[in-house]
Parts: sequence; structure tokens; C-alpha cells
Amino acid sequence: MTARDLAQLADEGLPSYLVAAWGAVTTPLLVHDEHRIVHANAAMLRLLGYETGALLAMPFEAWAVPEQREALRQYGLHAIAHETLPPAIEVEAETGSGSIRALEVTARPYVVQGRRLNVLTVQDLSDSRHVQTSLLNVGRVLHQIIENNPVASFVLDAEHRVTHWNAACSKLTGIDAFDMMGRRDAWTAFYSEARPLLADLIIDGTIEVQCVPLYEGRCRRSETIDDAYEVEAFFPRMADGGRWLFFTAAPLLDAQGTVVGAIETLQDVTQRRRAEEELRRHRAELEELVSERTAELLQTHHELEAFLENASVGIVTTLHHRIVRGNRKFAEIFELGETPASGTPTRTFFCSDEDFQALDEVAYPVLSRGKSLHHEMEMQSMSGKRLWIQMIAYVANPQDRLARIWWLLQDRTEERRVQQALAENYERIKLTNTRLEEAQNQLLQAEKMASIGQLAAGVAHEINNPIGFVSSNLGTLRGYVEPMFGLLDAMQSAIVELPEPVRAALKELDRRIDLAFVKEDLPQLLDESEDGLVRVKKIVQDLKDFSRVDHAEWQDADLNAGLDSTLNVVMNEVKYKAEVRKDYGALPPVRCIAAQLNQVFMNLIVNAAHAIPQRGEIRLTTRGEGDWVWVQVEDTGTGMSEEVRRRIFEPFFTTKPVGKGTGLGLSLSYSIVQKHAGRIEVESTPGKGTRFRVWVPVKPQVADPSQG
Repeated sequence: MTARDLAQLADEGLPSYLVAAWGAVTTPLLVHDEHRIVHANAAMLRLLGYETGALLAMPFEAWAVPEQREALRQYGLHAIAHETLPPAIEVEAETGSGSIRALEVTARPYVVQGRRLNVLTVQDLSDSRHVQTSLLNVGRVLHQIIENNPVASFVLDAEHRVTHWNAACSKLTGIDAFDMMGRRDAWTAFYSEARPLLADLIIDGTIEVQCVPLYEGRCRRSETIDDAYEVEAFFPRMADGGRWLFFTAAPLLDAQGTVVGAIETLQDVTQRRRAEEELRRHRAELEELVSERTAELLQTHHELEAFLENASVGIVTTLHHRIVRGNRKFAEIFELGETPASGTPTRTFFCSDEDFQALDEVAYPVLSRGKSLHHEMEMQSMSGKRLWIQMIAYVANPQDRLARIWWLLQDRTEERRVQQALAENYERIKLTNTRLEEAQNQLLQAEKMASIGQLAAGVAHEINNPIGFVSSNLGTLRGYVEPMFGLLDAMQSAIVELPEPVRAALKELDRRIDLAFVKEDLPQLLDESEDGLVRVKKIVQDLKDFSRVDHAEWQDADLNAGLDSTLNVVMNEVKYKAEVRKDYGALPPVRCIAAQLNQVFMNLIVNAAHAIPQRGEIRLTTRGEGDWVWVQVEDTGTGMSEEVRRRIFEPFFTTKPVGKGTGLGLSLSYSIVQKHAGRIEVESTPGKGTRFRVWVPVKPQVADPSQG
């Protein structure tokens, strides 16, 4: 309580020790006389949602809902007037926020210095009422789920009594739920003699033993519900001619896992069983029809054989990489002569084992899904003549591993030769155009890098100014704060000499602002802020080092420092994909255009990050060897095939999706390294990773404008 509250209670004539004792009680507590409230502890204030002054100003019954205020008033006055302890009552309170809470109120009369008071202790019943209501609602919902379920269901308790018999079960069995509730002989609805139902066996725990003799092997565990069993059986007493029922029973468990009953569901499958009988009859008729159609199919087969033999394209069937049969056109295209096609290994007609394996890798995924394969490739005739074959293949039955594959083959060798001649002419024209575009793009890239460098230098300059005065302000702020903490320490040491109300107010203020925590945390905040400014300065310097706008010409540069600056600039591309490991050697100063070599390093590092599908490692290594130095970027990414590796330095060649890469990064890097009289080495293994090594001479023998 505040100093003002203590003074007010002192004016009420209440001893301070008694007020302190009431305030220490964690149970909501309220004290009143015949007219109004004289004290309420913190727990009561939180419960009712009123400020201390507002609550003390109202009649002692005013916090109850209007219709219960008179009853609360009489209860309080009765307690004050009698020495006996009255029983507890329930009251609904209207809180300061307007919500209603159910409370249990207990009165205790108390005499203080001849003054009769009543002490009310309060217990909040709202949460327990809510839980009780929720449990009742859940029970009603579960009852409605079972009762309204369209699947016939009944429930037995642990004593085998029927506790639920829903409407669907009444309709199926013809027995009303009123006649079955509470009975222990639920079997009478299904059998003429006493025997346990599936639910009875689950309750007794004997289902594993008795299910075989009772259901003759038709009982099995449910595939969808744990510890549930299901049976399909015929019940001759039900309806006209009996019924086939599919019934499932599952245990009902309490919170400790003890079986407290079982639920059994019943489905009438009579129509399905009768449909199966009808299906068997139709099957016999179908077999007779099949025998009639067999003769017709035999005739069709002879006609198909004549068509295949005289077709204008080569047709073969294969099984396990051997030809089963081939037509006349196939023998003509592949120059079989007198050699029969049947039994010939299909490998005979491929130029190499690699081609043979490549077709198998292309064909299997397509044919196994029941799709038809359309493919073209180079093959060879029996005499070794090279052929360009267009093929269509399909499997009659993809689910049958012994099914034959049909191939339709057409000789496209001459058409292929003409197409290749046209393609070569087109490639020569395209190469000439590409070289022109490459030269233009290199000029554009150089201009872009110069613009980026100027922008980075400008941004660095603009950022450095506010960083400077922010850093200065932090130092000044630290100088202001430390004397203030000394002043506060001096005030705290002199607090005992102050009047009690002032000391209480200062202690309350100290509690609210937590001065000890502020004294400990504020220097840490200043340290972290200064550390953040140092990091920003480092990033700005890395931008300047990367762009090297102030050194755009040939100069002696530290490649290790340039590699670090480049890594910091592209770290946002790298940090989510890979862990970077550095192994730098001692390097001599290298005569170079530093900004251009930084661009090479940037392309290699970013490409390494893009080659890692999820999380991997990028290793940066530098060494000096004689008059040369080398910088190596190695990743644990997907690697490259030999075909891709041969083309990576071609302009506009990229393996990235459309819109993700231009194909110019490595081409420009190659040109920059050549400009420095260096070379780039590449090693890559598919599935393991790639390693780029850039060699640069320490003193390149190239035209250097700075040398006059």
C-alpha cells in the first residue's frame, strides 16, 4: 500500500501491525464496518479490479451485482452483530472491468479497539464452475455423437451392462433402446443361445483365446484402430432370410488405461454379400463368353502378323535386352542379311556400352509408368554402319515384369545429316554474334562495377558522419550516467534519516524502476551499442575495400585482405547455405587491379553458395609459389558433369533456372584473370563438389598505365 493509504487507515483507527498482517495475506480479503469498506488487500483489489481509493469510498456491499447487494449487506451486518461464525455464501461480483465472477464469501467478525468489524475472505469459483460446465457439455456431445451416429452402435460397461443403444442399432435389431438399457444379456438381440459378444470378450480380456472357436477364424485385429477387433458373420434370426453383419468392437479406457467398457459398431453388409454371389454367377457366364471370343482373337492375330511383317517402319519386340521378333523392314534398316533377328542381343545395334546404358536410363522411368517413349539416337547396323534412328517404344502391361517392349524404328540418317549441316552454319553465325555481345557486356560490366564502387564510397562517406556523432554521444552519455549512479548511491545511503512516508515512497519508486537492474544493465547496453558501431564501421570499410574506387588502377594489393572484404560483402548470400573455412597463406603484394580481382572472387564465392542445395561448406585457401600466388574457392555442392565443366566459361552458358543467372559471371571472371596474365583451374566431381583455383603472377607482364 502507498503512504497515503497507510495514513488513511491510521485515521480509521486501525493499528498498523494489523493492516500489515492483512496486506500479507494472499487470499482476497475485505474488512468493513456497518456502513463501508475500511480495508482491502492487494489480492482483493486485483480480483475486483478497483483502485484502493475507489473501493474504500463505496458501501461495503456495492461490489456485488445489484440483485445480490441487499443479501450481502444483511450477511455482513449479521456477522458484525453476532459472535458466532456464519456459514459461507456465494455471491456474484461485478468487477471494475464489467465482468461477472462467482465468489464464495466467508465472514469473520472482529473487534478492533472496541470497534466491531467484519473480515470477508473470498474464494473465486469462476474457473471451477467453467470446468464443471465444460465436462457436462462434453458428456452431452459424446452422448449425441453415439445416439445420432448413422452406424448402429451400443456400449457395454465393465459389468457388461448396456449403457448406450443408439437409434441405428434399434432399427437394425428391431429392439428399442428402452428395452435394452441396463441389461447384461445384449446377446439376445443377435443369438438364440447365450454366448459372449465381441465387446464382452474385450471387457473380459479373453478375445485372443475365444475369438477362434467362437468365430471360426473370421475374427481379426482392426488395421485402423488399436486393440480393436472386427468380424463378418451371418445372423439367420435377423430379418427375413437373415443378415450379414460386419461388426467392430474397441475397448473404452479410463485415464489410467484401465478397461471400463467397450463399444461395438454394426454394419449391414447383406447387399454386398449378395452382390458377390451375383458376381460369381456372372463370372461363369463371362468365362463361357471368353471361350467364344478366343477363336475370333486368333483370326485377328493372323491379320496383325501380316500387318507387322509388311509395315513401312522397323518393328521389334524385346525381352531382357534380347530381340524376340523383328519384321522385314527392321532387317533391311540394320542390314541383318540372312541373320535371324530373334535371339539377337539388343547391345549389337548400339555404338558403345555408354549409349546402350544411356537408353536404358531414359527408357525405364517412362515405360515403367505406362507411358510411351519418344527418342532419337545414334545406332549402328550389323555391318557397323552408323545410323540415326527415331524410335517409339511402349510396354503393353507395365505391371508385368515379363511383358515385352514394342519398338517402332525409323531411319532418319539422311535427315539428320542435313539438320547438322544447317545447325553448324547457325552455330557459326551465333558464335560471331556472341563474341560481339561478350565484348559489349564486358564494357557494360566494367562501367557497372565502377558505378557500384562510386556508390559504395558515397554511402560509406554518408554513413561515417552519423556514426561519428553517435559514437561521440554514447561516450558523453556514459560520462553523464556514471556520476548520476554515484548520486543515487549517496541518496540510498541517507534514506534512513528521512521521514517514514518519504522512505516508503522512495522504496516503492525503487521497486518500480528496479534501480539495481538498471545500474547493472545500462553499462552493458552502452557497451553493446559501441560494439555495434564498430561493426558498422567494419562493414563500411569492407565496402570501400571491395570496390577500391580510390584505387581503380594497377597497384600493389593484398589479396588476402581483398578476399576478406569480398566475403563480407556477399556474406548475406553465403551464411544461410554454408559454413566458410579460411586457410590463408602469407602472400606478397600483387600488382593488379584489385576491384576486378575482387569481382572474380565474388563470382566464385556466390556460385559456390548457389551450388550447395541445403547446408554445406566453402573453403577459401591462398598460397604463394615462387613468382605466383593462387586463391582457391572449394565447395561441397552438387558438382558438375564433364560436359558442363567444359562449357562454364562460355558467355551466356548457365545451369541456373531462367531469370536466376545470365551466364556471364564466369566468362567475365575468365577475361579478368587473362587480363592479369593468369589462369583459372577447375576440378569438379558430381555429388561431391567443385574447386576453382585462380593463379595470378606477382608482377604480371601486361600493359600497366601506371608504369608510363
